[in-house]
Amino acid sequence: MAAQRALSSRLLATSAPRAVAAGVWLVQGQPGRLNVYLIEDGSGVTMFDAGGRSMAGPLHRAAESLGGLRRIVLGHAHTDHRGAAPALGVEVLCHADEVPDAEGSGGFRYWPRKLAGLPPAQRYSHRLLHTLWDAGPVTVAQTIGEGDTVAGFEVVHLPGHAPGLIALWRASDKVALVSDAFYTIDMWARHCPPVLPVKTYNYNTAQARESLRKLAALEPAAAWSGHGRGVIGEVRRQLENAAETA
Repeated sequence: MAAQRALSSRLLATSAPRAVAAGVWLVQGQPGRLNVYLIEDGSGVTMFDAGGRSMAGPLHRAAESLGGLRRIVLGHAHTDHRGAAPALGVEVLCHADEVPDAEGSGGFRYWPRKLAGLPPAQRYSHRLLHTLWDAGPVTVAQTIGEGDTVAGFEVVHLPGHAPGLIALWRASDKVALVSDAFYTIDMWARHCPPVLPVKTYNYNTAQARESLRKLAALEPAAAWSGHGRGVIGEVRRQLENAAETA
């Protein structure tokens, strides 16, 4: 029994907040290396994406240590990005095109039935993961779109992986928080170079490619994704390469 509890604790572990840019902290949860960003916003923080439901307690404590949680902005509304939001008790914002999924299925309305298209082992494991991640629909208090400002960042619409996927862009230091505009993990959550999300999980893969090129053209100094590691160094080249990847 103790061994089972220890294994469960590792599988659902959530990191302490780690500074990744001025006034921005990363909290990463498992399973799936889910990234949640806490952004300095007045006397508290705005949360960008909300990870999985098991992260709710650690996210609340992390936000409290930074002055308290003011609001949640969803980069998109898939189950692994809205999961903790229902438990955190603050208003939720997202792009207008994400409202049906934030308040509905969390992406299942356009994914293939039973995630057909993934290899069989991943198909079964991912269906289990979605039940671990998701706490169900949220109520959207306000919508935001291209050019709006959130906690000192500009909203950039990057549709494709999800119809209303947004990034937050800060031109002053060229930092981009990009949700799932690209992945830096593979379908087994192993680290990899930046890649386009797999077709099974995309609303429109061709559109996702164009959005990644749009992001690359901003020439970020750092791009922090919804899973895994951030991208630094020759960011534009890495993102352009990812946009060309099959």
